[in-house]
Amino acid sequence: MSLSSEIKRRKTFGIISHPDAGKTTLTEKLLLFGGAIQEAGAVKSNKIKKGATSDFMEIERQRGISVATSVLAFEYKALKINILDTPGHKDFAEDTYRTLTAVDSVIVVIDVAKGVEEQTEKLVEVCRMRQIPVIVFINKLDREGKDAFDLLDEIEQKLLLKVTPLSFPIGMGYDFKGIYNLWERNINLFSGDSRKNIEETIEIEDLSSTQLAELVGTKAADKLREEVELVQEIYPEFDRDAYLQSALHPVFFGSALNNFGVRELLDAFITIAPQPKPKESSSRLVNPQEKEFSGFVFKIHANMDPKHRDRLAFVKIVSGTFERNKAYWHVRSKKKMKFSSPNAFFAEKKEIVDISYPGDIVGLHDTGSFKIGDTLTEGELMEYKGIPSFSPEHFKFINNADPMKSKQLEKGIDQLMDEGVAQLFTLDLNGRKVIGTVGALQFEVIQYRLEHEYSARCSYESLSVYKACWIEPKDPKSEEYKEFRRVKARFLAKDKSGRDVFFADSSFTLQMTQQKFPSILFHSVSEFEPAAKA
Repeated sequence: MSLSSEIKRRKTFGIISHPDAGKTTLTEKLLLFGGAIQEAGAVKSNKIKKGATSDFMEIERQRGISVATSVLAFEYKALKINILDTPGHKDFAEDTYRTLTAVDSVIVVIDVAKGVEEQTEKLVEVCRMRQIPVIVFINKLDREGKDAFDLLDEIEQKLLLKVTPLSFPIGMGYDFKGIYNLWERNINLFSGDSRKNIEETIEIEDLSSTQLAELVGTKAADKLREEVELVQEIYPEFDRDAYLQSALHPVFFGSALNNFGVRELLDAFITIAPQPKPKESSSRLVNPQEKEFSGFVFKIHANMDPKHRDRLAFVKIVSGTFERNKAYWHVRSKKKMKFSSPNAFFAEKKEIVDISYPGDIVGLHDTGSFKIGDTLTEGELMEYKGIPSFSPEHFKFINNADPMKSKQLEKGIDQLMDEGVAQLFTLDLNGRKVIGTVGALQFEVIQYRLEHEYSARCSYESLSVYKACWIEPKDPKSEEYKEFRRVKARFLAKDKSGRDVFFADSSFTLQMTQQKFPSILFHSVSEFEPAAKA
């Protein structure tokens, strides 16, 4: 098959939501419909040993939440689908932000009872900034929840998305009868039996036919006719070009836990979702159809298999083909590298692949050569941008709790920081190590993983820091900059890449420092972009 036809066959997307909206369950059911798994494992309680397929880290199974992005690939109707299931918990948002650089479209999952939640707003904002096409899936229709029209209004107001429903619920909760599919013009009847993989679907071209009342009852039939008429009056007709330009967002309703509405979502998705798209690099726009390979590292994961202590760099292929045992140029280190066992993913299951195409995610065994954001090419000197580190919100000193395991602790911290679990800073004054995280739960994850994956133990000490800012002096030799370094010496540190960082203990301190030293720029993102000032 030619490169062009392989690219057309691929759909790479991320699933995002607030915690507990049913994102991981939806991922499971998409795999189920795709025939990739035979049975879904619902993450219901910590007592259930069998967790969801995409939650493979031990701590995820214990807590019943996703703390790392997992990659799952399967074939469906002659297409290759790549799903990136992301953590919903806000403490792991940075992993999700980075993952959004590797997807061509997104499905946002919203709980019918809770509506749009805070974390969903932040994630959709990133999608909007990057103009990623978004499909909305309103989940848990078998439970009592908000009115469908109220939810659609809420999505438009809070997420600033222009929506158009492609399916509509018939009742809700106890009265839930099924879904009318505006996309395929059929009715999907709800039986409430989650063991059934495929629900009964009945073609119904004309809603005014008497068949509708026979299927759902006269009252529900009349209400559906009214609501569908209202939908057609209020919301624009679906336009694929507008969706691809991130100007219109289709909405589907269903219940992932009950396998309901998932097939409709998947079938519409494979028809409308974009194939791999061009990506901007430091020097030019790179087209997937180009023959020469290029790709970038958007995630690093250590110890996917604790028995083998393996560390994998996740690479999104942007252009050309990635071939096993072929030498590629690692732009940052200026070295050529060969990979004898590149992996394709199915959660923690991996298989070696000989050739991969744009849109695919490959896992490369890494001995410490890669950092998040690294670019691989066939020799061209370019880098893919847009994978910055954000200023953390929580800071703690990290101490060694077992002096006999110093080397293990050092190695563990080093690898976990490369993964992007958190950020490591070293104080200029005394060399003490500081961990900065987006959320407090990450400290617990670091402690757990250090002990269980590296046999090292750590303890923490509180540190009062409001924000870490990357500093950029207009003139590093100026008297003003020298004065700044003298006055603020105990608040200065270096990040893992050796960049200078200023720890502000309050917003007032940061404001006063900016006023006193106007020739120094303070950035809240490690990649200095004009809009990224603190």
